Parts: sequence; structure tokens; C-alpha cells
Amino acid sequence: MQMPFDSLTELSDDALLALFANGDAGAARALTLRFTPRALAHAQRVLGDAAEAEDVAQEAMMRLWRVAPEWRSGEAQVSTWLYRVVANLCTDRLRKRRTVDIDSVPEPVDPRLSADASLQQQERAAALHEALLHLPDRQRQAVVLRHIEGLTNPQIATILGVGVEAVESLTARGKRALGRLLLGRRAELGLDDDQSEK
Repeated sequence: MQMPFDSLTELSDDALLALFANGDAGAARALTLRFTPRALAHAQRVLGDAAEAEDVAQEAMMRLWRVAPEWRSGEAQVSTWLYRVVANLCTDRLRKRRTVDIDSVPEPVDPRLSADASLQQQERAAALHEALLHLPDRQRQAVVLRHIEGLTNPQIATILGVGVEAVESLTARGKRALGRLLLGRRAELGLDDDQSEK
């Protein structure tokens, strides 16, 4: 007997994965709604390509479905495992393409902002996105996971397969590099005004 969907959404990741492994289609739907947007957003930020990001997110979810029957609860967090798969898939794609298209689709505009604020936000997002694409792969992944996805250094270490000190070094070097890349554009992006208001 399958649980009502509303009840499923309150379960832990491990519990949902166990239910899915036992044939509960509702658990698959709940996991998909919980994790696909995260996987897609992370892949989009790292790859800078919406179509490739969709492919990566789908492949990551397929791998989650395949591992479900052997999943051992308590050994790893489902979310951390999935981020690691996404990170590895992104790295594989970046290695294959080596030429980066920096003229990618701009971030969607928030309709609640004024036209000027919205345009400035869009320009800042595009500038950050472009600057991120100039970072080495590992630095980019560390910066995105820490400062955009909001993960902790130990979680990132698990995802990237490195030590916590290496994560700290990668994010620090990545932030410094972003600062240098954006330095000449601070006035254009309205960042100097932000600093003077603080």
C-alpha cells in the first residue's frame, strides 16, 4: 500500500529512497520534486548551458534510481551523494568541451523589481556567470557549492572528494579570482554604490 503523497513529502531523503526501492511511485515523485531543481540549478551554474544542465540533472537522477536498492541509510546523505554525482558529470562535460561559450542565456528577471533594478540585477548575474566560467573547474564548483548553493565546507569536501582544507583553499582562490575578474566592472554594475551605502 502506497502512502498519500502529502505524507511522503514530510519523510527524510533516506526514507523516500527506501520506499522508492520497494516500488513506491509516489516516493519517486517526491524525490524528483525535491532534488531535480537543485541538481539542475547546480549544473546550470557550473556548465552555463541550460540543455547540458538538463542532461546532467536527468543522468544524476537516473543514477540515484539505480543505486536506490543498494542504498545504505546513514553512510551518506542523499543530497551530498547527488551533488557529487552532478559535480562529476559536470567535470566530465567540461573536460570534453574545453571551449566555453560565455554568451549564454541570461538569468530570468524578477518581475517584482523595478525595471532599472531588474536590469542591474540581470547585468550582475550575467557578469558573475561570465566570471565564473573563467575559473578553473574545481574552483568554480567549490565557489558555486559554497556561496551560491550554501553548502558547508565538509559537504563540499565530500562532493568533490577532497579535504576540507582543500575546499577552503579552492573557495578562497576562486573568490579572489572573481574579484580580479570583476574589478574593472564595479562602477558599471553598481557595486561601488552598494559599498558606499553600507
